[in-house]
Amino acid sequence: MANSKRDLFQKRRLRVRNKLRKVNAGRVRLSVHRSNKNISVQLIDDVAGKTLASASSLEPTLGVVGKNNVEAATKVGTAIAERAKAAGVTEAYFDRGGFLFHGRVKALADAAREGGLKI
Repeated sequence: MANSKRDLFQKRRLRVRNKLRKVNAGRVRLSVHRSNKNISVQLIDDVAGKTLASASSLEPTLGVVGKNNVEAATKVGTAIAERAKAAGVTEAYFDRGGFLFHGRVKALADAAREGGLKI
């Protein structure tokens, strides 16, 4: 029986998360979720089990509500970098989930790097 698209996504997601857990070294996790309409990102401290900062294309202050393109991902990436600095986080590891590191996910990561967050 062939694997469904959702099953393949879940396998990729768990494979990425488990590999990152091995090389974690106590850093926080920058977790990305991309849907067809929006993109969101969270800084998560797995030791304490808390979200330190988050940003999403749904926020009206970013001015990209209703858009899900590379431009919106770039604005979300710069916003999370600013909020990470405010939370006292300078480096994190990038958890792309099951999403490929291409297009919007790559634009978000590059913008966060340019904003001063070490990934």
